[in-house]
Amino acid sequence: MAKKIVAELFGTAILVYVACGVATVTLGTWAVGATGGVWGHNAGILITALAFGLVLAGLAYAIGPVSGCHVNPAVTIGMLVAKRISAVDAVGYIVAQFIGAIAGAGLLLVTFQSSPLYHKALDGLGADGYGNSSMIHVSAGGAFLVEVILTAIFVFVILAVTTKNAQAATAGLIIGLTLAFVHFFGIPVTGTSVNPARSFGPALFLGGTALKQVWLFLVAPLVGGILAALLHQYFRGSDA
Repeated sequence: MAKKIVAELFGTAILVYVACGVATVTLGTWAVGATGGVWGHNAGILITALAFGLVLAGLAYAIGPVSGCHVNPAVTIGMLVAKRISAVDAVGYIVAQFIGAIAGAGLLLVTFQSSPLYHKALDGLGADGYGNSSMIHVSAGGAFLVEVILTAIFVFVILAVTTKNAQAATAGLIIGLTLAFVHFFGIPVTGTSVNPARSFGPALFLGGTALKQVWLFLVAPLVGGILAALLHQYFRGSDA
């Protein structure tokens, strides 16, 4: 169990450090700017979505055999409802994921603060948001709905490709691609959480609006994870 906890902490830290780092580099004001900057919004969205998906795919093969590579409380909740993990282990996983996300975000902030071009208030840290913090200024209600749906899709796919009869060799790739495609839609709307830990780490260091709004990105993905597990049980029964 100790190795599983360390794997979840390490994996979540890597996900936040690398993927949120890419989001900050490609979507921050230093990259986009008022006139489209180096990348432009569309390129930033594409690169960031692929970063989240590719990092998770790599982690799935690296630590999947150790802990299952949840690196996401919504996934762990889905696994708990689907009866693939015990309540005690689920608590341990979730605590490790949040600690890992905080560590990853902290290291990311230290990295960016070494650049004179980085301004935390302007460039952020890959945090999620709604209202003025959303590219399309989606409301809190709209953001909640999007996060529930996208998380449900993501966790539903994970549950489907990790059943006993599934092809383990391709599971990591499918999971990574799924995370990427939900980001294609979610980034302009909320920034895309589908992972409470991933949202909490950056928001904790940014404070202000990001921290005030993080409640939505803690609650909505968990609801989505539970919904995914219920749908999986309805369609697939007990083939876990």
